[in-house]
Amino acid sequence: MLQPSTGTGDSLLETLPQWSKGPRWLLFFALCMAYLWLPGAAGSTLNCHKTCICASNIVSCSKMNLTTIPTGLPLYTAVLDLSYNEITRLRSEWTQVKLLKLHNLLLSHNGLHFLSSEAFLYVKQLRYLDLSSNNLRLLDEFIFEPLVNLEVLLLYNNQISQIDRSAFVGMINLQKLYLSQNQISRFPVELVKEKTRLEKLSLLDVSSNKIKMLPIDELQVLPAWIKNGLYFHNNPLLCHCDLYTLLAHWNIRKLNSAVDFKDDYTCILPGPQKTQVGVFDLSGDNMNCSTFVEADEEAFLEQTLTLGCDTKHRNMLKTWMTPASVIVRAGGNQTAKVLPDGRLQISPVRPEDSGTYTCFATSEAFNETIYVVLKVHNFTMHGGGETLNTAYTTLVGCLASVVLVLMYLYLTPCRCFCCPNKGKPRGEDSIHSSMLSVTPTHEDPALKAELNRHVAFIDSKELQGQNGKLNPNGDEDDDDMDAEAGSLMKGKRKKSVAESISSVFSDTPMVV
Repeated sequence: MLQPSTGTGDSLLETLPQWSKGPRWLLFFALCMAYLWLPGAAGSTLNCHKTCICASNIVSCSKMNLTTIPTGLPLYTAVLDLSYNEITRLRSEWTQVKLLKLHNLLLSHNGLHFLSSEAFLYVKQLRYLDLSSNNLRLLDEFIFEPLVNLEVLLLYNNQISQIDRSAFVGMINLQKLYLSQNQISRFPVELVKEKTRLEKLSLLDVSSNKIKMLPIDELQVLPAWIKNGLYFHNNPLLCHCDLYTLLAHWNIRKLNSAVDFKDDYTCILPGPQKTQVGVFDLSGDNMNCSTFVEADEEAFLEQTLTLGCDTKHRNMLKTWMTPASVIVRAGGNQTAKVLPDGRLQISPVRPEDSGTYTCFATSEAFNETIYVVLKVHNFTMHGGGETLNTAYTTLVGCLASVVLVLMYLYLTPCRCFCCPNKGKPRGEDSIHSSMLSVTPTHEDPALKAELNRHVAFIDSKELQGQNGKLNPNGDEDDDDMDAEAGSLMKGKRKKSVAESISSVFSDTPMVV
């Protein structure tokens, strides 16, 4: 017979007296199994006097050389600090009960390298989780899915090189995510771009990693409240002017991510030397990138235009003022109105809408003023075609005018009976006559032959008097001039009609 004993195993045997009649080895087996199922067998039981420090709803077990998480945590625990221990694996059974009031869990500096996919099933009310300064290398899919209430997640200073694209799915309340000082080589753009981003994420830190390329196009269109908290300094980025333009714009807008770490944004120049330079120095001799200038908004007449007030913080109250210093109010007779999301809509756009619009954004903690310059073109959105048609019509009109002038000058008939100098000898024709005609009359063949001798040019020097002025009717040179005209008519060769027409553009044409 076994003697009564005060041990736990003996007490268990007393509840099962039939085991005392069995073989001795079977008794020892039963004792071992019972010991394994005792509370605290998988880990030490919480001791608020020796192992941890308990202060109201805070349990601090920091720097206690723990290898496992203590069991028997009070249900009222709100903050659990397990930092600076040796807990290398976070299994699914680290807590057997739901800790519905636990909202802060600190596990930094533990050498942690394994996270169970079910590690957070019983702590869904967490709002702050610190897993920094560990040895995590991989973030599997849906690893944080149960943490729908989490707001801050610290994963910096690990060895993370791979992040599954669905690792953070379901974290609808996450606001701040710290991934700096890891081995990440791909920028997790799915966390910030539209349609896939976490809606409340306002800070993403991927600085001090191994990212070489950025999705510039996706980053340029992000709202300012995301850009303001998007940190990617101290990465081996490749230098190019698009990177400079991006950061120069952020710096002009005074975004925290660009201003606070302006000197830490560096890049690698092309070439075998792999020279590292500051991104903001690329506008100089390094790559001679064009200096960034904020572009103005442009609009056309009669279109509907929407101006954005892109503030650095969310949920701010926005008030607009027009270039005429008039506050835009709801229900006014203005063509401009403020939309529910704070944007300003102008419809229809008029020429007087040009100018600088001011957006005043306010909240309980921040105030911000944004200026938007609007330039209105003096034609409609489809005015390009109308402008082209107008230019074409003007050109055709000009050509038609030229043709009519030429027809008037060269194709207008002049009958002999209308000539004012009929019967006057040719030599006595006045040099003031400038009427040209290439159309011979049909009545006098002799006159037709004469008209083929069209134009003779007389040097203006030969018509000058003593004082250098033209003297077409002077008495002294009449005889000489008639003689010269006669000799010119005899000596000059006959010109073609085309040559006669070209003579119109000479300085001093003369009909002879």
